[in-house]
Amino acid sequence: MPRRPVIGLLHPGEMGAAVGQCLTAAGHTVLWASEGRGPQTAARARAAGLADAGTAAEVADRADVIFSICPPHAALDVAWAVQGFGGLYVDANAISPATAREVALMVEEGGAIYVDGGIIGMPPPPTHPPFTGGGTRLYLSGAEADAIRGLFDGTAVDARVVADGRWAASTVKMAYAAWTKGTAALLLAARALARAGGVEDTLLAEWALSQPSLADRSRGAARSATTKGWRWVAEMEEIAASMAAVGLPDGFHQAAAEVFRRSPRAEPDAAADDPVDPVLAAISGDVLHG
Repeated sequence: MPRRPVIGLLHPGEMGAAVGQCLTAAGHTVLWASEGRGPQTAARARAAGLADAGTAAEVADRADVIFSICPPHAALDVAWAVQGFGGLYVDANAISPATAREVALMVEEGGAIYVDGGIIGMPPPPTHPPFTGGGTRLYLSGAEADAIRGLFDGTAVDARVVADGRWAASTVKMAYAAWTKGTAALLLAARALARAGGVEDTLLAEWALSQPSLADRSRGAARSATTKGWRWVAEMEEIAASMAAVGLPDGFHQAAAEVFRRSPRAEPDAAADDPVDPVLAAISGDVLHG
């Protein structure tokens, strides 16, 4: 029986740890690097069954496959940390095709084979429940995409190969998040405009009549902005770059990046029950300038 590949995972945040736990539950050895990481990351890694290799260089030396699952602004730094790795390098971050090319060039110069990836959905559970919808999709593209897809057989990660181009997985992620996260920023900006003009109650009443889901969606957008918006700033900028690269207007998502940049930051368990007020105040400039 052929040896199972050893997998490295850099760095196990909420999504990365959940993906790693799916792989360990399927019988894979998954390494991570504790050097420079905090106690919360270490706790997630232990809970996911990941083995601590100490440093990124040691992960690169021992792993056959490395997954980079990190905030998009860190994708290039993570790739640089494993220079000289000679296996399959999967960048599953929310980055533009142009940034994916940079990552690919960096790791391929060191001897790795690049696989493009993009994750859509919530962090997966460690076992495969009977999903009726939703779930976690890992889109993959590139010459070795099918080899990576096979690692997730029987897990809660629905890995899918996108056949149309080397950077197709990143493009899918950019196009999907352009809507889901871009519209969250737009909702917050629209409600902030109404508040600034003294007509927020009227807008909410109109939403109740004609768009009854929007009040709840705006509250959800505010909560996400406080707990995740700091990671979404770079993601919106990557989407803007993706749009500009194909001749589409990039201003929508540059503005979305600014909305999330202005949003206050809180840990998920410390977020206010109704975070709308502090978020609208911040993105309107009341906190920044008032």
